[in-house]
Amino acid sequence: MPLSKAAARKPLHTRSITCDGYEREDGLWDIEARMEDIKHYAFDNKFRGKVDAGVPLHEMYLRLTLNDDLMVKDVEAQMDHVPFMGCSDIAVDYRKLIGVKIGVGWRRAIKSRLGGISGCTHLTELLPVMATVAIQTIMPVIMKRRREEKKDTRKARPPMLDSCHSWASDGPNVKEFAPDFYTGD
Repeated sequence: MPLSKAAARKPLHTRSITCDGYEREDGLWDIEARMEDIKHYAFDNKFRGKVDAGVPLHEMYLRLTLNDDLMVKDVEAQMDHVPFMGCSDIAVDYRKLIGVKIGVGWRRAIKSRLGGISGCTHLTELLPVMATVAIQTIMPVIMKRRREEKKDTRKARPPMLDSCHSWASDGPNVKEFAPDFYTGD
């Protein structure tokens, strides 16, 4: 159900974020994000001159290459539209995430490597969303592989357990879909 009818208004700013997950032929995974900010009016920018309505103020791309264990193996960042001279210079620093594993401590690792002046606010904001996309892309394939290969006969703790309200270990979804890990009555 959509939101209720809004008051009369005019659009000023739109941020769009798109994330896609890919399985690569070499056994790795790519998680890509694109972020775009546009204004619905023209404005002057000291670095770029006049920016027309609908032309991106920010247009940025980020790719994480991961292995099956959600370990970052490579990172690529690209900034096609930025508001200030020097913004793009920080893109290469996102390679500081190589060797970090998505999971417990992911946000802490991001902050310690790319927080404040060590990163770009906009690229850094994409990383938690990309982690969720990585889990949603990779884990179903890995779990299916394990079932088919029957290599792992023990039941693995579902990665989404206690990650949100719907996956609380004492809740009805865990009772239904992961009963071995249900902690309710």
